[in-house]
Amino acid sequence: MSPTRQPLRRSRRNRVFLGVCGGLGEFFGISAFWFRLAFLIAFIPGGFPGILAYLLLWLIIPSE
Repeated sequence: MSPTRQPLRRSRRNRVFLGVCGGLGEFFGISAFWFRLAFLIAFIPGGFPGILAYLLLWLIIPSE
């Protein structure tokens, strides 16, 4: 029997900006710090890849 996983949602409790990284962290069961670090690294080369990915996730992932 596998445990049921919570649906992917943007976090209201663990948020810095829009709750995307907090929601991903809660969904995958790891610290949101690692998602924030990954997006920060993606922002470095001109910003566009990281901003685009973050905004797409913000639009796709529903709020809690």
